[in-house]
Amino acid sequence: MKRPILAATLILALTAPGADRVDAASSETYRQLNLFGDVFERVRAEYVEEVSDEELIEAAIRGMLTSLDPHSSYLNPENFDEMQVQTRGEFGGLGIEVTMENGFVKVVSPIDDTPAYRAGIEAGDFVTHLDDEPILGLTLGEAVEKMRGPVNTDITLTIVREGVDEPLDITVTRDVITIESVRWRLEDKAGYIRITSFNEQTEDGLIGALEAMMDKAGDDLQGVVVDLRNNPGGLLDQAVGVSDVFLDKGEIVSTRGRREDSAQRFNARPGDMVRGLPVVVLINGGSASASEIVAGALQDHRRAIVMGTRSFGKGSVQTIVPLPSHGAMRLTTARYYTPSGVSIQATGIVPDIVVEEATIESGDRDRLTSEADLRNSLEAEEDGDRTARRSGAALDDYQLGRALDLLEGLALVDALNPGAAAN
Repeated sequence: MKRPILAATLILALTAPGADRVDAASSETYRQLNLFGDVFERVRAEYVEEVSDEELIEAAIRGMLTSLDPHSSYLNPENFDEMQVQTRGEFGGLGIEVTMENGFVKVVSPIDDTPAYRAGIEAGDFVTHLDDEPILGLTLGEAVEKMRGPVNTDITLTIVREGVDEPLDITVTRDVITIESVRWRLEDKAGYIRITSFNEQTEDGLIGALEAMMDKAGDDLQGVVVDLRNNPGGLLDQAVGVSDVFLDKGEIVSTRGRREDSAQRFNARPGDMVRGLPVVVLINGGSASASEIVAGALQDHRRAIVMGTRSFGKGSVQTIVPLPSHGAMRLTTARYYTPSGVSIQATGIVPDIVVEEATIESGDRDRLTSEADLRNSLEAEEDGDRTARRSGAALDDYQLGRALDLLEGLALVDALNPGAAAN
């Protein structure tokens, strides 16, 4: 590709429908495109190793997007496919959580009621071959890709298991695997819901968790803790849906882009699923994007008490633009605003009650361990009779313990003031 042709191609791309119009007569534009063409030609002709035109153009696109902001990027076809799997929340696979150790795939845990679980694959197993092809030399991503595939197709895993002399060949039939982004449990009379990401399954998962929780606890349910700590976010519509579960009316979030006509507002529909029971939302510095939408909406409407530490502060919206046969680009197209009209970009959600991250060490209840960048840790004040009914996870999680204490206190206030209106 000669430099003039390359420059003309770039001008055509920049003036294509949907992109910002560029004045073709602008001498500055031509000068910059010629500069790019000069560099392109020099690299492809004189770089110490041969580099394909495709690699150079892809690198240029990647550099252009990443120079805009930390969240705009180029996704090659493989990255794009993986992103779609994560956002869909389901795929054809085996149902095992894995890591890489000593060049082999190690099973961290089989997921309950999945093909791998039913086939007898166990935590700690090492996978050495897939359909008789060795895993050694593959990356973890490549091995995972081989294990995924169309539903109802078979794959044979060669397993090395501690205590078993000979390798085991286990044939597993792939099925639809759902990424569980919502988990729940009861902590005495309080409900605990952990949301790890916002994929296409999250809103339905939350509704199912609340239904099961309320069915099990009945009228004894005192409130709900929604744990969004270290949740990096995900789909905007799922953040809106999760917020809507707890809200009866009002705006949830708004987005505003460069053009005035691009503004959008998302409002809650009638119906608070937990019927006004107290809600505590836990956040920390790892809570970003969709997590901050939920925390900000519930905080602004005074529907929940937000507890923990300041959130990450990612207040921008990314749009995925597929590029036919070339993956996609993730482009920042808008900022989002909480119902009070505040952008949290680079500032984050400030908790109503600041509780620093710390764990209470078993065998040393007086010593608190916090992350290096956190300050002003609150001292633990445990009531033996009360905390004895909590799970071990709750006892070792300082922030969760404080959230459960708060729900118990709110329930006590309600019991003393039965005529008070629910918040």
